[in-house]
Amino acid sequence: MQRVVDSISEQLARSSNEVRRLFHGRGGLFEGFDWLVIDWLPPVAVIRVYAPEVPTPLDAVVEHLMAQPQVMGVVLQLRGRGREARSEVVAGEVAETLIVEELGLRYQVRPLQNQNSGLFLDMRPGRAWVRENASGARVLNLFAYTCAFSIAAMAGGAHSVVNLDMSSGALSIGRRNHQHNGMAADAVSYMALDLLRSWSRVRRQGPYDLIIIDPPSFQPGSFVAERDYRKVLRRLDQLTLPGSWVLACHNDPGHSETFLREIMVGEAPGFEFQQRLPLAEDFPERDAEQGLKALLYRRSGA
Repeated sequence: MQRVVDSISEQLARSSNEVRRLFHGRGGLFEGFDWLVIDWLPPVAVIRVYAPEVPTPLDAVVEHLMAQPQVMGVVLQLRGRGREARSEVVAGEVAETLIVEELGLRYQVRPLQNQNSGLFLDMRPGRAWVRENASGARVLNLFAYTCAFSIAAMAGGAHSVVNLDMSSGALSIGRRNHQHNGMAADAVSYMALDLLRSWSRVRRQGPYDLIIIDPPSFQPGSFVAERDYRKVLRRLDQLTLPGSWVLACHNDPGHSETFLREIMVGEAPGFEFQQRLPLAEDFPERDAEQGLKALLYRRSGA
């Protein structure tokens, strides 16, 4: 348990009171703790347990967290793929909604929300790249969720962003996220649609200089990567011009980088691989193929 405590102290010191992962057991570098992660959503720490029940008592972890002056509350969440998550406050006080910061930008999160709180912390390098490369770009943000990529793009000077997601509730939070950052509303649009049935509407607002593809890893009835990722990629020619960028993301540990690269070659051969973005430093992985895959492509012929 001392390794968990040490990681918490180290990552809190690096956080500058911005969101961060405090402990990443699922990366396989902490033997015996692959079931445990701890996220920092200031001023709340969220302990996520990927097991039906807590395998090892976490009293010492909760006590250590609450001893830190910046921590006001601790949430314990039991979760796992294909199973209903359960969350409860185990120490201190926790507001239902928080406004947190990442790289100086503000996002609304819900620390007690089952499954996802509103911001995927491992995607920080992706959002940083978009912010650095979006100047003047017309951006299409697919599977936008709460529009964090849109915030990054607008902060980087994007000309416009189209956010598409099936969840109108998530897009409503996305609207508020833009307001939290004082961003002009007229350059950002929101489409609460099933992408796989709405290509004509998406194409109508193009072409796009940058397309971000960040689908759920596995969501039956909505998106299953083995079947549906190909359907997205084969539309890229219709949505872009020569020189356009694509950021293709996938976070299923069951698929390696090769999965994405092979289907890109098969469905979008006109796009050339540029690089894989590095993993966030607070998400260390024993095997990088188990972590987030964020691959950059550029359409040839620029």
